[in-house]
Amino acid sequence: MKTKNLYIGLAAAAAILIAFLMLGPLYVIQEGSQAVITRFGEIVGTRTQAGLYVKLPLIDTVTVYPKLILSLDGDAQRIPTKENQFIIVDTTTRWRITDPKLFYQSFKTLNAAYKRLSDVIDSATRTIITQNPLSEVVRTSNQINDKIRAETEAADNAADLSSQLAIDSLVNANTLVEQVTKGRRQLSIEMANEARKLAGEYGIELIDIVPRQIKYSDEMTESVYNRMITDRKQVAQAYRSWGEGKKADWLGRLEKDKNTIESEAYRRSEEIMGEADAQAAQIYAQAYSKDPGFYTFWKSMESYKNTVPNFDAAFSTNMDYFKYLYTPNAR
Repeated sequence: MKTKNLYIGLAAAAAILIAFLMLGPLYVIQEGSQAVITRFGEIVGTRTQAGLYVKLPLIDTVTVYPKLILSLDGDAQRIPTKENQFIIVDTTTRWRITDPKLFYQSFKTLNAAYKRLSDVIDSATRTIITQNPLSEVVRTSNQINDKIRAETEAADNAADLSSQLAIDSLVNANTLVEQVTKGRRQLSIEMANEARKLAGEYGIELIDIVPRQIKYSDEMTESVYNRMITDRKQVAQAYRSWGEGKKADWLGRLEKDKNTIESEAYRRSEEIMGEADAQAAQIYAQAYSKDPGFYTFWKSMESYKNTVPNFDAAFSTNMDYFKYLYTPNAR
């Protein structure tokens, strides 16, 4: 009888244990998760470490939240800059839950947190962008100006003005852009600091806010394109100016070289002609000294050859000029 009662007691205990286990008194917190335990709507504890825990079945409720870093991609919004130029800004935010109890009291669900956090981030983004000019929003440094200055200085110091540096100097002469004092990276930090003023009240650590995309609004696009066209025309004009300058330089060099060559050729021709005349005079003198009569005869023959065919008038044959043609001795 005692043995039978013992078996009945063990069976009852086993049944109660099985029923208790079926109600789920145990729960597991996975690595990278955390939980809030509530009893009749009141928070009775939090679990931030991974492990196996016990709760009161049907009484305690376990709400699990991620412990890892989460991301929130905000909606693109139209925001005016300090110059009242409208741009479209799309941000992405990294955040995580650091106080699950405070987070539960503020939102209870992740969807509610996403909605509220999106409003906070949009407000912080709008506040910072409206306080800064467009150049601060879209640029991070002054490297473009530093590069232009370096190229211009290098072109000014270049010995060969036909180099590409000289062209870059003309192109970049008036293309310096507005100086950046903060830059997009610093503005991202300011956005995050502005949003943290409210995010901390919800048990949230906001890690950073990064502008994922920044683009011009429709009304600004046409003016930007027109400015780009103007810039390209300035570049084209710079190349044309450089080309005209090089053309004038080469034409000047060609004219100078031509004049130099012609002058040298004229000088050499005069020298050669002078030398030839001197040699001819010397030969004539030598010939005359050997036979003056023959020399006189030969020179007369050359004169007849050059002058007689061109006579267009009648002359007397008794002229001394024709003594070798018509005198008896000459015949």
